[in-house]
Amino acid sequence: MNYTEKVMDHFMNPRNLGEIENPSGVGVVGNAKCGDIMKIYLDIDDNQVIRDVKFRTFGCGAAVATSSISTEMIIGKTVQEAMEVTNTHVTEALGGLPPVKVHCSLLAEDAIRAALWDYAEKKGIVIEGLEKPCDDHDHHHDHDHDDDDH
Repeated sequence: MNYTEKVMDHFMNPRNLGEIENPSGVGVVGNAKCGDIMKIYLDIDDNQVIRDVKFRTFGCGAAVATSSISTEMIIGKTVQEAMEVTNTHVTEALGGLPPVKVHCSLLAEDAIRAALWDYAEKKGIVIEGLEKPCDDHDHHHDHDHDDDDH
C-alpha cells in the first residue's frame, strides 16, 4: 500500500500522543469492520479555545496518522473552528490516503466531534452544528476491505 511521506511521518512520529488528566472532553470512536479505535482528549479554556489535545489510537498506520494530524489541526482553534475540520481536510492535510484507508479520516472527524459533545455536555452548553454522536461508528464506512492490512 502506498502512503504519502506525510502519512508515514505522522505514523512513525505521532504528535500529541498520550492522555490529558482531567480533560474538558473525551471522544472515543471505533470501526467494528477494521478494529480501529480512536480516543481524543481535549483541554479547552474558558474562551472555548482548545489549549491541548492528546490521542490514543489502536489501529493501522493510517489511523495513527489521521489521529496525529487531526490533533495538530485543532490545537489553538476555537470549539467552532474545530467543528469545521472534516475528514476531507484531514485526508488533504496528509497529502491523501489510499481509498481503503479513507475511513480512518472519518474516525478522526468523529472522535473530535465526540470529544466536543462530551465537553458541551459537561459544560451544559450547545455547540452550533454539533449532533450527538451515534453509538455505531460504522454508519458511513460501508466499503469493503480486507482486515488483513491491520
